[in-house]
Formats: sequence, structure tokens, C-alpha cells
Amino acid sequence: MPPVLLVEDDPSVRSTISTFLELEGYAVEAVSSTREAFLRLNHASYPIVISDIYIDERTGIDILKAARLANDTCAVILMSARGSMETVMAATRGGAFDYLAKPFELDDLLSIVKRAEGAADEEGDEDIDPEEPLATEMIGSSAKLIEIYKTISRVAPTDALVLIEGETGTGKELIAHLLHANSRRSSMPFLPVDCASLAPSLVESELFGAMKGAYTGADRDRTGVFEAANGGTVFLDEIGEIDLNFQLKLLRFLQEKEIRPLGSSRPRKVDVRILAATNRNLRKMVEEGKFREDLWYRLDVVRIGVPPLRERHGDVPLLVGAFLKRYNERYALETKITESGMKALADYTWPGNIRQLQHMMERLVILSPSGRITEDAVDDAIRTSSPKEQAGESLADTEMEQIRKVLAATGGNKSRAARILGIERKTLYRKLERMGLA
Repeated sequence: MPPVLLVEDDPSVRSTISTFLELEGYAVEAVSSTREAFLRLNHASYPIVISDIYIDERTGIDILKAARLANDTCAVILMSARGSMETVMAATRGGAFDYLAKPFELDDLLSIVKRAEGAADEEGDEDIDPEEPLATEMIGSSAKLIEIYKTISRVAPTDALVLIEGETGTGKELIAHLLHANSRRSSMPFLPVDCASLAPSLVESELFGAMKGAYTGADRDRTGVFEAANGGTVFLDEIGEIDLNFQLKLLRFLQEKEIRPLGSSRPRKVDVRILAATNRNLRKMVEEGKFREDLWYRLDVVRIGVPPLRERHGDVPLLVGAFLKRYNERYALETKITESGMKALADYTWPGNIRQLQHMMERLVILSPSGRITEDAVDDAIRTSSPKEQAGESLADTEMEQIRKVLAATGGNKSRAARILGIERKTLYRKLERMGLA
């Protein structure tokens, strides 16, 4: 067992922690003042240091700096009964391994010490420099992606209708952007429409527009999406969710390229290219009577099938490298990734595809202990982003300090912080209210 330096001015707490850790097999050197701690650190190298924050005229933050100066791999665990945002931020910036709020369960301390011990054993787990990502919007060089690139290059210059199929999070909208960017319409608007979010009663006015007085509350003329994008591209995302009663009108538009705003007596010609995407099996929906067969045939001109991330594992290191670079730059961090961390990310099945990987990398860059994405860090991130927590059913109280760290890193952006933490925004608000930080 590695030697542990304990710095605690309260005799009973010092005795309790020392006795507990010694019974667990650790050699503990306990001191009661920062002066004694500095003397020990000047004469010996400790892999693990446990220190209270408020000790005497100096603090645990000073101990943290001295311990890390003496041994840059030292895992410093800080604890305090008077923790604040400022002390947590100072601990985080100083490279503290973890932070415990008093009173705490001794088993919780032991768990952190064991993790710190494991981190010391990971010294052979070398940091790696991921391959520098190309300056391109879509990242990947697998055979399936190369076929998609070839299709995009051929169909983008035309006005052909393209149906993009794939699971949620595979990058369907990105492909639509690439089709538009490489078309003759690239200088004109690109307007995405989330069909799943359109209420049946609003879909026609949203896409075709409405005249003043066409319905209750229509106090002015409203330009629809198709007219607003005239000369450009409209991307109909999740087209399988569009209201069945509206599908015939959409079919007519695709055939005639004419719109008739609600309340208007005359149709208007518009020149837009339509791209559509779905994560559903439209052919099966046609068989079930949930999607018009004639609309399906009209949409099925050029089809691009986007593979899930689990079928393009070779692209994971490229994506990881790109996201690592992006979030290190965004948050002014220098987080590294180790060989074991990269392997753990490459071996995972990614049910949420690229979107899940992106959000997890953002979280790992900010929260990984000692700024290193190891196998353990990846495993912890996967566990804490389980469907249960994503649904906002629970968030352990021990994650309060993580919430503070993420909020600080995101500049107080609660939506982004909730996504990084893997919980719903309303859950984050409830937690902040409980913490008195709402």
C-alpha cells in the first residue's frame, strides 16, 4: 500500500481517519498543522495526500500546491465542512484529485483513496496524441462513409430530392448541410424543420405560411418556411412524423413547387430544394397505413443510409481526437487521453451514436480526474449517463461538486451543463434549488 499523508487539525477526526485507513492496510503519516505538512513534503514524496481545507494560517489549497510541486502525480484529496464555490474552484484549478464535504462516510473516503491508488498504478497508461483531425465538417474514413462522400459529391450539384436514413445521432443533418454547401444553392438559405415538433394544427401554416385573419390570432401575414427559403434548401428532419392528413398537400407541393398560404386565394411558385431525413422505416409505415405510399415513392429518389457508430468503429479515434481538440479549446483546458481511455471509447457500442460520443467527450474533457481520460474515467462516464439518469430520475448527492465544476466551465449555461451531466435541464434546476444556487 502506498504511504498516505493526512493533514487534519481536529484530533478526533485525525485519529478516526488514521485508524480507519491503517486497518485497511495503509501506512498513514498524520500531522496537525500546515508547517508539519510542508516539512514532510520537503523530505518525502507522497503518492496520496488527504488534507482539510481550513487548518491554520495556511490552507489545504497551499498543501495541494506544495504536494503537486513535490510530486506532479500526487493525488490530493481535500475535505472541508465549510466548502464553497470558491474553494471547490480553487481545488479544481490546482489539480485536486477529489473533494469531500464533511461529514462523510469513511467508506466514501476509502473509495476515493482506492481510486487515487488506481490512478497511480495507471502511470504505465501513457497519454497519446490522437490523429490530428482534418479540416472537414464530417469526420470519418471508414468504407461506408467513403461511399456516402461519393454519393454526396454526385448528387449535391443537382436538385434531386434526397432521403437520408439513419438512427438518431448519426449525423443526418450534417449530411444535409454538406449537400446544400456543395450545391449551386449554397449562397442561399438552408432552413431545417423538425417535423416531430410540429403540431398537426400548425404544420400547414409553418411550411406554407398564412395570411392575416386566416385563423384566430393571425394578426399579420406570416411567411412560411418554403417561401422564406426561396432559392435555397429546406431540410425536413424526421419526415416520418409529419401529420398523415398533411402528407397529400406536401406531395402536391413536391410535384408542383407551389404553395398556397392559409387564407390566400392564389398559389405562389417557390424554388426550393427539398432534403428529408428519418430514423424510422418508412416502407413499414406505408404497409401499416401510417405514411402515404405515393409520398414515399416521391421521396425515394436518392437514398443515403447513414451507418450507426457501432458499424464504423475505426472512425471513433478520429472523432475522439476532433472532440478532444474542440472542447480543450472551448474551455481552455489541456485534458489528455490515455491508451486505455481511447480503447474503452473505441470498444463501446454507442447506442446514441455520434451525438452521445460528442456529449460524453465534452463531459470527460471537463470532469476527468487530473485532466486524463483513462479507462476508469470512461467507464464512470458511461455508468453515470445511463438511461435512468438521462431520464432525470436520479442524480446522487455526491455529484453536487461536479455540477459546480460543469457550471463554472460552461459559464453558467444550464442547458449545456445539463447535457454534459447527462440529465434533463429541469432536474438540474431542482438540484440547484436544493443547493441554493438557482
